[in-house]
Amino acid sequence: MTVIAATELTERETALLASVPTGLLINGEWRSAASGKTFTVEDPSTGGALLEIADAGAQDGADALDAAVAVQEEWAATAPRVRAEILRRAFDLVMERADDFALLMTLEMGKPLTESMGEVKYGAEFLRWFSEEASRSFGRYSSNPEGTQHILVQKKPVGPCLLITPWNFPLAMATRKIAPAIAAGCTMVLKPANLTPLTSHLFAQIMIEAGLPAGVLNVVSTTDAGGVTGPLIKDSRLRKLSFTGSTPVGKRLLADASANVLRTSMELGGNAPFLVFEDADLDAAVDGAMAAKLRNMGEACTAANRFLVHESVAEEFATKFAAKMSSMTTGRGTAPDTKVGPLIDAKSRDKVHSLVSDAVADGATALVGGAPVDGAGYFYQPTVLTGVEPGARILSEEIFGPVAPIVTFKNEDEAVALANDTEYGLVAYVFTKDHNRGMRMANRIETGMMGLNAGVISNAAAPFGGVKQSGLGREGSVEGIEEYQYTQYVGMANPNNV
Repeated sequence: MTVIAATELTERETALLASVPTGLLINGEWRSAASGKTFTVEDPSTGGALLEIADAGAQDGADALDAAVAVQEEWAATAPRVRAEILRRAFDLVMERADDFALLMTLEMGKPLTESMGEVKYGAEFLRWFSEEASRSFGRYSSNPEGTQHILVQKKPVGPCLLITPWNFPLAMATRKIAPAIAAGCTMVLKPANLTPLTSHLFAQIMIEAGLPAGVLNVVSTTDAGGVTGPLIKDSRLRKLSFTGSTPVGKRLLADASANVLRTSMELGGNAPFLVFEDADLDAAVDGAMAAKLRNMGEACTAANRFLVHESVAEEFATKFAAKMSSMTTGRGTAPDTKVGPLIDAKSRDKVHSLVSDAVADGATALVGGAPVDGAGYFYQPTVLTGVEPGARILSEEIFGPVAPIVTFKNEDEAVALANDTEYGLVAYVFTKDHNRGMRMANRIETGMMGLNAGVISNAAAPFGGVKQSGLGREGSVEGIEEYQYTQYVGMANPNNV
């Protein structure tokens, strides 16, 4: 494993940071927090400061919701084509500034520039997709069975929304929520993660440049998430809560949202199984494993968490997988050769190492890696573990790091039992040359999504979401806009019977 040392900010990076709005976006204007407080956004590859931005409080949150409520009726009445064209302009603007967005994400989140560019394209695609869906949100008109009335069904915007996004995909998680809300005719308050708020700020400025009216999108970055979002969730004017993050936090938000019976979308934790059967193309499986494990340094709810491999091919798979993992260059994401960036902070790195240490203490073997990287920043060595004992914490907890524990199975039934042995059900990955077996796995594994001989499956045109404690609702695809709409039925007298 090669390690690239961290470096100081370049002139280009400094200039980019200077272009990022540092205030709170409320009613179309960037302003300071009411308290005057600010907080520091850090570079996880060095631990150094990137930028000071406004730190919102409860009053700022209230002002943001006031702005969203004030323009909701007017925005809902805006022609779908107008909303569509704003989203399309935003797509074009994001792609024009793709290099800026990619670099900014790398600076504040740590991922390699190639991955950041991939997120720019993925995140922007939600803008294009929902620009096309805005004018295709159809209701229906029909006669009732008795022929006495006509049934008119129409889709209407739910109203003001609170959108809470995580730190690991700072552009895509914002566009995946904001784009369908705009398409549906909803106004919003966005609360980005305080670890990576800069990308959201730059994106919000792009939305203004694209022609989004004042008050439709408001942004309140804060270090006091509960103090800002808690009162908003209790406010009877709020109609919708969309959250991406951990399951424990999601449960608390669901409990809070129940008081006003808020519409909720919850994209929560995962514990993705990666199944390799005896007939799998092992080289393809290893490539898929690398993609499913190392995307975002493993800091993704879709990351493969448990590698379940048939005992007849487990040794060969582990050897090939470890060789690939050991070849990964670790370093600051801006370095051309970097393949694995830092974890987001010291707490995250320490948790990953705790999981690895516990597994090794219980008898697991680290074929490669197994320790933090010495030096500045929050790096962890790409790691492959074999001989992991059943019941190990690393098999039940979301790792969120570049660590791959391998467990063997004897037959299909055992593989399914191991895959389903979790309270989560976001995504699973299956590698087999037997199409019928692949479809059996889709039917038997309790998961909202499955990759069949594929290690990355996220797409704006596909419905993203899980079952069990991985969440509620779907993002992307035709289902994505429905999360921001309610159905209204109008019973109309049949004119032929009047």
